[in-house]
Amino acid sequence: MTRTLFICSTLAFWIVVSGLGMISVFRMPEKQGTAAPGEKIITPAELAGHATPEDCWMAIRGAVHDVSAYLPEHPSRPDIVLPWCGKEATEAYETKMKGRPHSPYADEMLEKYRIGTLGKAP
Repeated sequence: MTRTLFICSTLAFWIVVSGLGMISVFRMPEKQGTAAPGEKIITPAELAGHATPEDCWMAIRGAVHDVSAYLPEHPSRPDIVLPWCGKEATEAYETKMKGRPHSPYADEMLEKYRIGTLGKAP
């Protein structure tokens, strides 16, 4: 009886763990570039006006982030990030220009700097 309970509970545990893993693999992708209600829509021209180290906005996956305050804390040299200020920087963010993605922690941190959604040019 104890062995059967152990086997059943172990099997149930791994089914739950596998299910959670499958949810994260097959979840529906988030709609990128879709503004939340009340969120500011930022045009490409407005984004381009924030292209200095002191005023650095970037569009990543359709969202605009003000990373000015974060630049001094970035793990690599700020001059690696600076060319992307005022621009759409999804590819640079997703590959680090070396074919390596940023970590999930970086994705979480990036959301703290979100200020709006990139819109279309008027």
